[in-house]
Amino acid sequence: MVIKEARSIDGTGIVYRTEGPADAPPLVLVHGWSADLRCWGRVFEEFATDFRVIAVDLRGHGYSDAPGSGYDEPKNWAGDIAAVLAAESIDSGAVLLGWSYGGIVISDYLAEYGSGAIAGVVFTGAMANIGRGVPGAEVGAAMQQAIPGVFEESPGRAMRGFSAFGSANTGTGADKGADAQRLYGASLSTPPFVRKALFYRSVDNTETLRRLEIPVLVLHGSADPVVPAADGRYIAETAPRGRASIWEGAQHGLFIEDPDRFVTEVRDFIQECGA
Repeated sequence: MVIKEARSIDGTGIVYRTEGPADAPPLVLVHGWSADLRCWGRVFEEFATDFRVIAVDLRGHGYSDAPGSGYDEPKNWAGDIAAVLAAESIDSGAVLLGWSYGGIVISDYLAEYGSGAIAGVVFTGAMANIGRGVPGAEVGAAMQQAIPGVFEESPGRAMRGFSAFGSANTGTGADKGADAQRLYGASLSTPPFVRKALFYRSVDNTETLRRLEIPVLVLHGSADPVVPAADGRYIAETAPRGRASIWEGAQHGLFIEDPDRFVTEVRDFIQECGA
């Protein structure tokens, strides 16, 4: 495992972790709102047996810089991904995989830089758009219940806000307490002003999706209480080469809920992309 840092277009330091064969197809993992590059759990190591895996800490999250402003500017998010690809000398054949808010960031990148360096895109529990009244940007009941508590600086209020997610990020069934605590800790360690700032923008990437000529895979739980499955279906139906795998009864963090199935479906998709 190697930890590196790239410099984005506005000077923000973007930290990322990389592992796997240097000559293998690149797989870039982009986490969601109030998470970090550790969120992927064991699927990171499993992907690294076949792919050159790059897990990014988004601006304001994990060990990346947290500037005081600029979170409402799509070009900054796009620039963060572009900076990591440039730092790794990747100009073709990459697969981008975004979880939750990470799907918006990936879409920002595609809108600004196109798909020339990208072989395929995976959206998991994700949305491509954000904002009131924007298509494909519905917010789930758990997220609605968590706001505004998750924006609070008071630790007690913030913790109560995040408790609204319940088992959404790990799924029901076998105990995943260690994973739940790791994700919960990442959420609390994200600065409150960053948590709030990410909801201060409205972006419609529908036209970007419509123009995509690369394969798009949507993985979404039918019972996702954070990002409704309707948002995932919107992506799959809008992208010309999009298709959806809806997991019956699954929730928000599919890579934690069923890592074996997650790795299999993503691996098969990357092979189909010819990456």
